[in-house]
Amino acid sequence: MGVLEKIKQIEEEMARTQKNKATEYHLGLLKAKLAKFRTQLLESQAGGGGKTGEGFDVLKSGHARVAMIGFPSVGKSTLLTKLTNTQSEVASYEFTTLTCIPGVIQYHGAEIQLLDMPGIIEGAAEGKGRGRQVISAARTADLVLMVLDAAKGEVTRPKIERELMTMGIRLNAKPPNIYFKQKKGGGIVFNSTVPLTLMTEKLCRDILHEYKIFHAEILFREDLGADEFIDVVEGNRKYMKCLYVYNKVDMVSLEDVDRIARLPHTVVVSCDLDLNFGYLLEKIWEYLGLVRVYTKKRGEFPDLTTPIILRNGATVKHFCHSIHRSLVNDFKFGLVYGTSAKHNPQRVGVNHTLEDEDVVQISKK
Repeated sequence: MGVLEKIKQIEEEMARTQKNKATEYHLGLLKAKLAKFRTQLLESQAGGGGKTGEGFDVLKSGHARVAMIGFPSVGKSTLLTKLTNTQSEVASYEFTTLTCIPGVIQYHGAEIQLLDMPGIIEGAAEGKGRGRQVISAARTADLVLMVLDAAKGEVTRPKIERELMTMGIRLNAKPPNIYFKQKKGGGIVFNSTVPLTLMTEKLCRDILHEYKIFHAEILFREDLGADEFIDVVEGNRKYMKCLYVYNKVDMVSLEDVDRIARLPHTVVVSCDLDLNFGYLLEKIWEYLGLVRVYTKKRGEFPDLTTPIILRNGATVKHFCHSIHRSLVNDFKFGLVYGTSAKHNPQRVGVNHTLEDEDVVQISKK
């Protein structure tokens, strides 16, 4: 029996099994087997020596990368054309885009690379329709834009999420707070700092035995179940932010638009009517967590035309590195104007955390 047949057999058994307290242990073991076989399948396909498809190796450029994923004919290419100056082929038939087409969004002085991916289909994680290449390219992005048809979104969204989950991508989720370390001896040491309702020591040991792990140290700092523990053991999961973009809202009723717009992590747009693009760009900026920092020379007004783009939580040290690597060595102190300063200006060191639209003046030794 091949790996695909084993995966199908386990999925069928999980579908037949009722979910309740009595079957939690059995389902946990099935999930561990399923995750192990899926990893084997992906590794065997990756090591098959086949060519990666043309157009998927796009050089990363700009301050951040955003990847658009969705089923065919939902408006990804039109959205790329509207948000950037890049022309992507648009037609009324499916699979118009066959390669990965990059464009650049100019927003708040930042250059954000936007990737128009070919449409994926059900079974993409198993390699159908070059789906694995599309999803693998999306893993390199800082943000996923899941483009959906407003009329079919309720049906297609869970299907795409399932394909991404199969490929190890976790959307809008934080990594599980579980400490896991393999050892050479000493057996399995299981501890928790909180009461556990979803995991038992026996289930934890049996999941590790599925992976041929007999010596490890585990510490649960949250009340989490088998799914999260398997993700930690696998160690190859990618936790990404995702924005659900519902296109073609001009084709559905106003009540449906209002209901969809209230969903979490969601933006409604219409490419035909150029509707709500400004709000979409605002949300992309927010989810990427970029901040603008302006420079100021001594005795002069600050330069508010060309900001230095940094990540959320960046310090004065990161600011100095973005100007020149040697600047930190000559750094004496900095004067910061803006929301991160207790008073304007505030004299700071290299570890001061900067916020959006701060102005920084550097004094050298």
